[in-house]
Amino acid sequence: MPTPVIPLSSFVAALSASPLEPWASSVPWALTSRSEAVVRHLLGTLDASEFIISNEVAIHVTATVEPGTVLKGPLILGPRCFVASGAYLRGGNWVAERCALGPGAELKSSFVFAGTRLAHFNFVGDSILGSDVNLEAGSIICNYRNERTDKEVRVRVGEALHRTGCHKFGAVVGDHCRIGANAVLAPGAILPPGSVIHRASLHDGEAGV
Repeated sequence: MPTPVIPLSSFVAALSASPLEPWASSVPWALTSRSEAVVRHLLGTLDASEFIISNEVAIHVTATVEPGTVLKGPLILGPRCFVASGAYLRGGNWVAERCALGPGAELKSSFVFAGTRLAHFNFVGDSILGSDVNLEAGSIICNYRNERTDKEVRVRVGEALHRTGCHKFGAVVGDHCRIGANAVLAPGAILPPGSVIHRASLHDGEAGV
């Protein structure tokens, strides 16, 4: 089956202007499904004078990590990031500069661009978040279709659904998106830049909503 052409020009541009440039031609779910390998590769390109590196966890010297966090490698945490007590990062994550992860936030196998904030009690799995994205308290980006026998995640492009070949994929969230408190993005969501998801709502692209 041919790879679908997904209208993600801003996604491609962001990757092309970042350390993720070698993967700019990949579809998003191909990148997230290889997140551990990608982050391990990037670890080898870092300037050791700018990062504190131990057990595949690289923390920029200007980042702040409060006591009581759980950081599992491979992980890169960029300049001037803040990670609050109780946050949990696992599964291969790349976090650019000036990002914030609040208490109880969980990030798994994801790529997060500059200035993005997970306020508190969020889950983001197998996703790509653009710059200046804000997730209010309790908002969730799901990565798994628990409700059905066929677990393959599909993404909607216009009126058509496209197969990803992946059982776990969360979302591509464009720059400057706002996800309201207790909102849920179902697996396979693709949000254009500047999208607003209202509080306590469900966005399910597969269902056309």
